[in-house]
Parts: sequence; structure tokens; C-alpha cells
Amino acid sequence: MSTATHPEDPEPSEPVPAGPLLVPVRPGPAGCSARFFRTPPGERTAVGFTSEARLTATLGTDQTWIRLSESALRALAEPLGVHRLTVDPQFSAPAPVPTTAKPVPAWRDWDPQHVGVLRLTGAAAVVSCMNLLIG
Repeated sequence: MSTATHPEDPEPSEPVPAGPLLVPVRPGPAGCSARFFRTPPGERTAVGFTSEARLTATLGTDQTWIRLSESALRALAEPLGVHRLTVDPQFSAPAPVPTTAKPVPAWRDWDPQHVGVLRLTGAAAVVSCMNLLIG
């Protein structure tokens, strides 16, 4: 039995090419651009789906997509520093909803009966007093 390996044979730990993938895209001024996601630990990843049913189950029916091969998706992601490819992820978190910041009242509008008393000592008190005087 020969233990020689051939350069065209994939390593056992390498995933087998995924074939044609449905890649989520977003429209932009110059056309569509691929959407990149983050893994739970926070690493950026390109994402592809093997069927339209899997894509819509994860990202919804409004998600636009294009068909790319695995190698084309990797070539697209590599210059952007995205080295990971996730095929058929099952979970996605909803996009963060922007919140409107409440305006901070000016120090003249501050009423200790409504806000409460905050006791600061040391450097924190000096900084707070300086902020009140400058504000």
C-alpha cells in the first residue's frame, strides 16, 4: 500500500468543495455586493447556501442572492481579509435596531427631586463639577 499523496488530492481535514452556492447580497450604487457575516466568536465569514429553501429559512424571503462557485466566493472574500466560508448556517441574529438617543438635559434643567442625588467623591466629583461648569 502506498502512502504517497498527490497534490490534487484534498487533505482529509479540508472540506470537500461545496459546489454552486447561493450567496446573500445587498444592492448598492455599483450593483450587488456580497454580504459577510460573523461567527459566534466574532470572526468574519463568507456565507453560501446549497438551496434556496435553506437560504430563506435562515435569512428570510426578502434576501436577494446570486449563484457563485465556492472558489469564486473565496476569491471574492480573500482580498477583504475574510478567510472563512460557512455553508448552510442554520442560525442568524436579527440586525441591530438603531436606537434614538435621548437628549441629555442641560445642567440648568437638572432637578434633584426628579433625578435623585448622586454622591461623587474624589476625582469623579471634580470631573462632574467641571462638566457642569463648562456645559
